[in-house]
Parts: sequence; C-alpha cells; structure tokens
Amino acid sequence: MKLWSDAWHNGEAIPERHAAGRLTADGVAFSDNISPPLAWSDLPAGTQSLVLVCHDFDVPSVGDDVNQPDREVPADLDRVDFFHWVLVDVPPTLRGFAEGQWSQGFTARGKPGPATAGTARQGLNDYTGWFAADAELGGRYFGYDGPFPPFNDSLVHHYVFTLYALAVARLDVADDFTGPQVREALAGHVLGAATWSGTYTLNRRLRG
Repeated sequence: MKLWSDAWHNGEAIPERHAAGRLTADGVAFSDNISPPLAWSDLPAGTQSLVLVCHDFDVPSVGDDVNQPDREVPADLDRVDFFHWVLVDVPPTLRGFAEGQWSQGFTARGKPGPATAGTARQGLNDYTGWFAADAELGGRYFGYDGPFPPFNDSLVHHYVFTLYALAVARLDVADDFTGPQVREALAGHVLGAATWSGTYTLNRRLRG
C-alpha cells in the first residue's frame, strides 16, 4: 500500500499554499489553505473503505509561551497531537484527490460538514478547539485546514498524512467525529496503512 503527494517530497517542507498560516513582513496571516494533491495505490484485497488522517505531533502541550514575541516555545516542552484533517468512508474505487478538492482557502468559523458530495464524511479538525473562545473565528471546523504552527516555536513541526484501508464500508463514528474518535473506531478494521509526511515552520530563525 502506497501514499504520496506530488506537491512535496516525503519528509520535506510543505509548500506555503497548502498551509493555513504564512509569514508576512511584520507578522503572520492566513495563507491559501489549499488541500494538497494525494494519490495512492496497492490497496489490500478486501478493502471496503478508506480513512485519511492528517496530524501534527509537535504541538505544545501548554500554551503559555505560544506566539509570544519576546521568547520561544522551548524544544523540551511536552508535545501533543493536533488533527488537521479527518476523512472517513472514502470509496476504495478512488485513487486520489486533486489539489484544492477539499479546501481552497481558510473559512472563518469553519467549512461545513460532515457530509460531502459523495459517501465520504469529514470530521472536525482541532481548529474547532483552538478558536473556540475567539469571537470572530469560533465555530465548527470540518475538513482540511493546514499548518499554522506558533511563529515562535523552537521546533519545526511535522505533519503526517495517514491513509488506512478498512474492512468495513462505513466507520462507526458520529457525524461530529474527531481525530481521536476515529483512531479508537479503527481498532479491528485496518487491513493496511501508508503515510506521507511533511514539515512546516513560521519561526524566522529556523527558516533562515
């Protein structure tokens, strides 16, 4: 089973157009947030559906230092997962997604979901929690929203796209499902999996 993207090499920097955040002359701003092209092959025999998950495993566990201009988030701070995209019930007859198929910009308060034009369902990403207390941005963020790491993080963030091949046609999750809920529901149904990863940072020191 294989997964890849023609937008960047595996393990290398994700292009800015696929990120939710970008650097500006005097700070940061929302970026193009275009969902990346993805393709896959060699699905296991008996595959009934696919699940796609994108997560960042470098997110600070404590937000005290996040986006503070006078200091950096320390590298030795404990890190947690942040889910950027959760998509379930993808038909196994598909062999990939075109660039921009799932997102073509950052939508304040979130894109609609979970329903899509086909049988696939989009879950809530973790910007739902991140912006929950924001009067202008708070909402339900379904589907893809790309990287927007803290501009002062001393670590380059890593983003892992994982495609799971399942032995069931529909995953048993509620319509407002999240990344952790999908991970739990996958148990006992996975026939195979493949990953493609990339990195992203808004720390000017690390970008050189």
